[in-house]
Amino acid sequence: MKKFTICMLLLALALSTVLVGCGNGDDSSAVSTESKAEESKTESKAEESKAEESADASADASTDASADASTDASTDDVKVMTYAEYAAAEVDAAVVIEAYVQAKQSWWDNKATIYTQDKDGAYFIYEMSCSEEDFAKLVPGTKIRVTGFKTIWEGEVEIASGSTFEIIEGADTYIAEPVDLTDVIATEDLINYQNQLAVFKGMTVEKVEFKNGEPGDDIYVTLGLNGASYSFCVERYLTDPETDVYKTVSTLEVGKVIDVEGFVYWYKGSNPHITKVTVVQ
Repeated sequence: MKKFTICMLLLALALSTVLVGCGNGDDSSAVSTESKAEESKTESKAEESKAEESADASADASTDASADASTDASTDDVKVMTYAEYAAAEVDAAVVIEAYVQAKQSWWDNKATIYTQDKDGAYFIYEMSCSEEDFAKLVPGTKIRVTGFKTIWEGEVEIASGSTFEIIEGADTYIAEPVDLTDVIATEDLINYQNQLAVFKGMTVEKVEFKNGEPGDDIYVTLGLNGASYSFCVERYLTDPETDVYKTVSTLEVGKVIDVEGFVYWYKGSNPHITKVTVVQ
């Protein structure tokens, strides 16, 4: 009887062990399957993310390329303008003009500042890209084509720093005669002659003042006409201390009457840059 009971207990124990072993095997398989599913989902997200990044990169590259192309075309698509078209152009607009060199103000670090003019109007070119060798070729009368952007500084309309130019080989030459603006100096119409070579006659010297208080720098000149006073300047980069005009203006006495020529430059109002002075009395 005891032997039978022991046998029955051993059999029951064996069956229990088998059942437990089978249950553990099923749980392991479920965990493994779930883990693989999660890994597959993560990989799928990673692939989607990479695809999105690639698409974004392509879009950015396309946008940049379009922007570059637009910038390159901003001046390439502009035709040579008449003076009227240049004057009507908006500030910061791309411009292309053809004009004749009238005077060279300065050159440094491959940048040239010059006065140019044609028969219809004048253009002040500020810090145009220019080698020293090419600067020597820009003699008065030379016709050039300038490509750049229109800007304005303290009222002075100019072609901005960084413009480029080419000398028009075989072109005619032109030196402007000064236009008499004596009767225009007191009117609002004067600005329409901005940067042109002009003459103002019968002006009375009211004040001569050196920038920084001594010769060698710019000279600020106040001239009177019909009870009103006007500012002029001897720009030392345009007419340096060794030029006749600088020496003449340096010795002008208050009360002298002069005829004065210069470019109708603008700085918070008219401020012609003097290029020639004739003492009348």
